[in-house]
Amino acid sequence: MKELSLNILDVAENSVKAGAALTQISIDETDELLTLKIIDDGCGMSEETVKAVTDPFYTTRTTRKVGLGVPLLKLAAEQTGGSFSIVSKSSEQYKSEHGTVVSASFYKNHLDFTPLGDVVSSVTTLIQGHPDTDFLFTHSFNGNVVKLDTRELREVLGDVSLGEYDVIKWIEEYLKEQYDQFG
Repeated sequence: MKELSLNILDVAENSVKAGAALTQISIDETDELLTLKIIDDGCGMSEETVKAVTDPFYTTRTTRKVGLGVPLLKLAAEQTGGSFSIVSKSSEQYKSEHGTVVSASFYKNHLDFTPLGDVVSSVTTLIQGHPDTDFLFTHSFNGNVVKLDTRELREVLGDVSLGEYDVIKWIEEYLKEQYDQFG
């Protein structure tokens, strides 16, 4: 993928498909390192599935025979000298504490570093496509933090859907304003 934001979108979509009520997306960035974590409380995966999920010829989809999202994220991280991990607890084994954590670290000064891209569009697309799912997005860099928690928005909006056009436009502008503040 040409931008890490597209990897974020892909992995977070997997979280939603796994029945996650909350998907946390965190980006921690220094001058040298970008660390991405996507944590969900979905149904999780078996140990066998966790081992297979980084294989591009493994997918749970029936519409195609390859699943490239996770393998490409792993490759992108490792090509920079960074790391990748996926840890999951299945709901079959862990009744109350199940879910998945995908972590990837990238060395930003490496020639093969994939740019972060349009993370605002990825986050707003997730919310618009899944207005009943909660997302917690944080991006910390240079001592600054951009944050959006849909649970807080729900408290303010009441019965108004997060998928409403005006709400999505507000979310987009809110995130852009936070990024603009920090340059």
